[in-house]
Amino acid sequence: MNQNGSITLFHYWNRLRDGRSAPKRSEVEPADIKSLLADTFILERDTRGEAVFRLAGTRLCAGYGRELKGFSFPSLWREKDQRLVARLVHGVFDQKSVVLITYEGFSRNGRSNKFELLALPLDGGVENPRCLGVISAAERPFWLGADPITDALIDSIRVVDPDKEPMFLKNRPAISVPSLVPSEYDPPETISTLGRARRIRHLVVFDGGRGE
Repeated sequence: MNQNGSITLFHYWNRLRDGRSAPKRSEVEPADIKSLLADTFILERDTRGEAVFRLAGTRLCAGYGRELKGFSFPSLWREKDQRLVARLVHGVFDQKSVVLITYEGFSRNGRSNKFELLALPLDGGVENPRCLGVISAAERPFWLGADPITDALIDSIRVVDPDKEPMFLKNRPAISVPSLVPSEYDPPETISTLGRARRIRHLVVFDGGRGE
């Protein structure tokens, strides 16, 4: 994690969960993260099984030029990446995984900027899964909020095990992600050079922690 918003929200979430797989939605106090609220969001799964915005911060909505509540979360990305994004967020819902995505956003007028997105699970019960997240801009150019982001291209993803030495998360290598359907491809051979990995359904999880 490179952006202060991601780091701050992760540590807040980690304290709330207190060893559990995820904290309850009712435990999140907006006043505790008031400096982040403009960039945070909560996702839920709708009746179609799709991840949609339940809430979205004002700066986040301004960046995309619309109220995001009720909009499909995967729709923020290019069509060829939407299936990958959907599978990642359902991993947050169902497996309580933590996902970090870096991406490049493109505006209506052809400008671009880098962003970091962190998605964290919330315990809403089997019937009501939720996800807490934050989107942080790597830079804040003058046009951001006036020239809406209309397209996004994933640079890399990280699937994080928060119980494996969270202090080392910032140093864990990201994996560049081509726009491919992940279930139809094995992990690239180069992944093995990054450490011990295991595949859980559509995800590749790296073991963290220090060797004895």
